Amino acid sequence: MVNKVTLIGNLGADPEVRTTQGGTVIGNLRLATTTRRKDRDGNWTDHTDWHRVTCFGNMAENVSRYQKKGNRLFVDGRISYSKYTDRDGNERWSTDIIANEIKFLDRRDANLGGGGGGGGQGGYNPGPTAGGSDDDIPF
Repeated sequence: MVNKVTLIGNLGADPEVRTTQGGTVIGNLRLATTTRRKDRDGNWTDHTDWHRVTCFGNMAENVSRYQKKGNRLFVDGRISYSKYTDRDGNERWSTDIIANEIKFLDRRDANLGGGGGGGGQGGYNPGPTAGGSDDDIPF
């Protein structure tokens, strides 16, 4: 069985990070992906989908430290569905992407190494990853 999601999109807000009482660091991201389509009249329109991405530990800390609204990310993970009851007693469902890997596709600063989105060549050149320790990020 396979539950795998790969997204490349832009952060719609700065990452939010919190720490549980047990010490687990949790990061929440809003990621936008946009698809270009033709409408009935033959005009091209953009359609944006919003994804809730959750990451943990060093990955959450690094995304929070190095990324901000508008930055482009590569996210590899799995879909998770959760059921909860809202304040009015109604049952609701939530869909989240649980990240296994996040790569930074935008350079934070022209002086930093690593990063980049292909240098205008149209190629896919993922930057540093958000997972692992700080040693994994070549800044």
